[in-house]
Amino acid sequence: MSDAQTVEVEERDDRFVITLNRPARRNAINAAMIAELHDACARIERDPKPVVLVGRGDDFAGGADIAELRDRRREDALAGINRSLFDRVASLPLPTVAAVSGYALGGGAELSYACDIRIATPTAVFGNPEPGLGILAAAGASYRLPSLVGTSVAKQVLLGGRSLDAEAAQQAGLVLVVVDDHVSAAHRVVDRIVRQSPLALRLTKTILNAPGAHSWADDIAQAVLFETEDKQERMTAFLERKR
Repeated sequence: MSDAQTVEVEERDDRFVITLNRPARRNAINAAMIAELHDACARIERDPKPVVLVGRGDDFAGGADIAELRDRRREDALAGINRSLFDRVASLPLPTVAAVSGYALGGGAELSYACDIRIATPTAVFGNPEPGLGILAAAGASYRLPSLVGTSVAKQVLLGGRSLDAEAAQQAGLVLVVVDDHVSAAHRVVDRIVRQSPLALRLTKTILNAPGAHSWADDIAQAVLFETEDKQERMTAFLERKR
């Protein structure tokens, strides 16, 4: 693997495994990683499968690359460089699971927030220290974190400089479970996901991500699913098992 490759993409029959690959820099998110993650998203969008996202080494992602971030100016902020990527990750068609160990800070935390489910090791630490660097967490934390942990805890993190260790993150609902082997646990979650209807999952995720009340959209999505052969086969198999 070349030093320039900051993201490893492994495609399996039923899932993608995306590995952030800058372990010597705690997988800090730089421009090359942003570009490679966009390429990974394009690949996943062409052939949708669930995703396991993990950092190589001890950390998930220790934040944005500060050396690059220091040189960014107004035009870079208005371009939403990190935000547009993380929004794309959040919009991937099928569920995404972040397997988090060590630091998930700044942009690394925001990347984990963009995933649908988070698994953590006891070493995991989530935080957004951006105001200490004279900036704000502008890549999704302001609108994702409150929905994940509630406004009060989000303000403690984004305004009060609080970091959430693994236990606090689980208590706040940010992570599903805290385990020593986070990658295996993430794959077990995906094992459950892939046994479900891909179209039902895709429509459910779309509905969940849509803002506001949308009962009419639920009805339309359900109408589509009611007409599928997959629904008929799954329900028939369920009824036959009950007999």
